Amino acid sequence: MATRSREGTVLETRKARVKPPPMFKVIVLNDDYTPMEFVVIVLQKFFSMSREKATQVMLKVHREGMGVCGLYPKDIATTKVEQVASYSKKHQHPLQCVMEEN
Repeated sequence: MATRSREGTVLETRKARVKPPPMFKVIVLNDDYTPMEFVVIVLQKFFSMSREKATQVMLKVHREGMGVCGLYPKDIATTKVEQVASYSKKHQHPLQCVMEEN
């Protein structure tokens, strides 16, 4: 896509290719104290999961020690982790939520 010619030189405009932002997995970790029902509520409230999907993820957390709640850009993932930590602390549960780059 030539735009202008200056003294025999052709100048071309280049489109900058922007990479999509890195995505981060938000993961809930199992513990021996947080009730299963509370985990389901957290998944519904902060990750917009249906009750059925939240129950499936909660069971995965229970059986395998962790469960992925979603994939988000870094700032959103950070916010989700902080929301879960704050909500859990407020309700006196030790539920842990972490993020890792996908």
